[in-house]
Amino acid sequence: MSRSEKDMNRLETLLFALPQENAPMTLSELDGYVTGLLTCPEMIQPSEWLPDVWGETGDAQFPDLKAVQETTAAVMAHYNSVAQGITQGRWLEPIYEVDPNSDETLWEPWLDGFVTAQALRPQAWADLYDRSDKKTQSSLQFFMALHDIYTGNATFDDKTVDEIDESAPNIIPNCVATILKSSRPELFQPANGNAAPARKTKIGRNDPCPCGSGRKYKLCCGAH
Repeated sequence: MSRSEKDMNRLETLLFALPQENAPMTLSELDGYVTGLLTCPEMIQPSEWLPDVWGETGDAQFPDLKAVQETTAAVMAHYNSVAQGITQGRWLEPIYEVDPNSDETLWEPWLDGFVTAQALRPQAWADLYDRSDKKTQSSLQFFMALHDIYTGNATFDDKTVDEIDESAPNIIPNCVATILKSSRPELFQPANGNAAPARKTKIGRNDPCPCGSGRKYKLCCGAH
């Protein structure tokens, strides 16, 4: 199920209502986090990963049961939405933050969430790297490079850093899709752009046009 803008705004509000001094996840961090959880070669139960969402101490300090249920339900709904998008082969659309002053797309919070998820199963990720093909390893290396840039540990020159920074938002979804093929093949379905070629079948002139127009083939694409 795809999440509406209303759902996203509500989730963002609930996350912001958590004690900010505890540094709870932002919406973009959470999106990267659940993507990392779903991409992980090992299944991780919510009881283990939810505390990271609430912040550094893992204590959400909910004021009442209603707040517990509402916030947890909203987080799980987003997790399920991302999972369903993966299994149905929809194009992954990461939730990035945008700098209000420059309109720059900020991939760093999303990546921070993804790396936090990886830290829950470091050995599983190391094993995945060792057994993967070169394309998957390159995708994992790209995430490592992004993390080095984010943490100030990159050894690239300034021009290369700027190029990576600018291209990262568009490259990240492709990297996730590539990793998923190796890490969770039972979940991954190719997105439309990467799907296997469709089989060609003969279309009758009076059949509905396959373009979806609702018109007969002879009066639509078959007329050309």
